[in-house]
Amino acid sequence: MGIEVGGLLGLILLILNIWAIVSTLSSRAGVGSKVLWIVLILILPLIGFILWLLLGPKSGR
Repeated sequence: MGIEVGGLLGLILLILNIWAIVSTLSSRAGVGSKVLWIVLILILPLIGFILWLLLGPKSGR
């Protein structure tokens, strides 16, 4: 049962990370800031997503 739950949580984290990257790319932040956030999200998926959620660039909408 642990494999199924871990796989599901991994899939959810992957979807959230893709959403964070797309949102970062569509934000009004500078290029350097965007690159830093994307690298952080890719290298540290869970911690990077949480930090992005709390401190990341806000959407330009």
